Amino acid sequence: MNHVSLLEQIPVHTAALRADAVHAGPDAPTPTCPGWAVRDLVAHVAESTAWIEKALALPADAAAPDPPAVPAGWDELLSWWDERAAAVAAALASADPAARVWSFVPVPDVDVAWYARRIAHETAIHALDAAHAAGRDVPPLLFDTAFAADGVDELLAIIPPAPAPTAGTVLLHAADAGRAWLLTLSTDAPVAVDTSPDEPDGLDADARVVGTADAVYRAVWGRPSHAIVSGDPALVSTIKTF
Repeated sequence: MNHVSLLEQIPVHTAALRADAVHAGPDAPTPTCPGWAVRDLVAHVAESTAWIEKALALPADAAAPDPPAVPAGWDELLSWWDERAAAVAAALASADPAARVWSFVPVPDVDVAWYARRIAHETAIHALDAAHAAGRDVPPLLFDTAFAADGVDELLAIIPPAPAPTAGTVLLHAADAGRAWLLTLSTDAPVAVDTSPDEPDGLDADARVVGTADAVYRAVWGRPSHAIVSGDPALVSTIKTF
């Protein structure tokens, strides 16, 4: 997806997350984030947003700023998050997408567009968490096909450059997006991703996650999904840990 399209996604998922978080209440458990209450979920998203606000204001070679001070009270936290989200939206909209900026993550050459993509998908996935916390067994939110496929791409782009605990191949197939990804996991080399696998390679995969882009997106991020999962369950579980 292009930068403008990603920017359009951010307020949609931010609003959905906030509405369901308020509906659930700060003490409600978040079943898709075990051990977290809704307040923990909102604090995590707000803190990530605040870090991005700081990053967008700093050149790539700047020293690390002081960590954000996350409010403890629920109402104060919501207000602080609203302020941070508005500031980040304005900064992302006005900045050059290719401008290099400071990074709080161990990823080289981080630019404004990288942060727009990261916050769009971070917010979207956590909007699902808030929806489940609010008691929606099947959240009504249906992700745009292109956005969901981009979310799979983004996950695969940030997989740690380290060997996997289990070796094998996993095919991800989002039919409505016309996309497929073949992951080769090794115990002695980083995960290899083929975004144009030949059909025989896909058919011979040790595990498969197949469905709409929306379903595959949810599945690879470890959220409840209607994707059809088959083959070696250990390999599919390995992907969800990235």
